[in-house]
Amino acid sequence: MKTLPLECYYIIFYNLHHDYKNLFSCALVNRHWCRVIIPILWSKPNLKDMRLIRIFLLTLNVNEQALLVPFKITLPDHPKPLFEYTNYITSINSYYLHYGVKFWLACGGFEMRKLDKIPHELENAIESSLVTMLLRTSKNLKSLHLNEIICNQLIFENLHENTTVTSMNLGKISDDFKSKAIDLLVKILYTKSTLTSLNFGSNKLEPGEMKMILEVLYKNTTLNSLNFNSSQILVLERKE
Repeated sequence: MKTLPLECYYIIFYNLHHDYKNLFSCALVNRHWCRVIIPILWSKPNLKDMRLIRIFLLTLNVNEQALLVPFKITLPDHPKPLFEYTNYITSINSYYLHYGVKFWLACGGFEMRKLDKIPHELENAIESSLVTMLLRTSKNLKSLHLNEIICNQLIFENLHENTTVTSMNLGKISDDFKSKAIDLLVKILYTKSTLTSLNFGSNKLEPGEMKMILEVLYKNTTLNSLNFNSSQILVLERKE
């Protein structure tokens, strides 16, 4: 019997990409199927799954681990995964990642805690280290949904160097971080030539911030989709 071309296997298995359980079972049949299925399984993984968080933590390098040192977290000490799973991820949503981190911490990643008692600084540190790692390791990353963790210097540096991300959405950013986030975003728009889609979400924009954005958009030649969604744009009234 002739073997099907690789492309045919991919089409067949991609039709199961929402059926994680059966797709995973197919990956265990043989190595050939496994090579086809793993990239499909990991293209859009469930970031709320704390088992996924454990795998991500095994992939952190020294700089990314350094963000967690002040919190004295004991990282998983299992062997590194056989596959470079994060290489296949195509999108990151920090909203879902946030809950994956909370569940991991609450179930023993730090110490037994109630979800509402976990320090915000600890959650932010882990999320920042994981997003930094994903920006560094994923060769297929196209879409980012980030909140105020975009203000982290390591994330900014890796985002600046990344050449695959084409779409970015900003989640709700608190007033304490908004000014810095807008400043970093403007720098990205000045220098990042791969970004073609940008969504500001529901963030309130001051006149000065809007002016900075308009100035960089005037000079940007790659962006072809811009969405202010439900953003509030404050307008200064002219004094008579």
